[in-house]
Amino acid sequence: MVYLQITLRVDPADRPAAAAVYEKYKQPFLGTVDGATGKELLVRGEDVQVLHGFRSAADARAYLDSELFTKDVVGELAPLLRAEPDIRLYDTV
Repeated sequence: MVYLQITLRVDPADRPAAAAVYEKYKQPFLGTVDGATGKELLVRGEDVQVLHGFRSAADARAYLDSELFTKDVVGELAPLLRAEPDIRLYDTV
């Protein structure tokens, strides 16, 4: 199991819009992305995180290069971001 964690710096006023992007693309992610096993939205005081589950690191990397991520998700989130997203990949042991 591999986790892809994307941390987004979003103003509190823009968080409902960011959550709407998450909801809009959750099912397409789970239904069409190879190796996708789950997706969760984590909201903290200082940021918003999206935690994606994958069967392998190769599946996670392929998603980061996919049109769903680069065009759709990033395209809709870009106006809401205060900084570049922090993207991390974690492998379970």
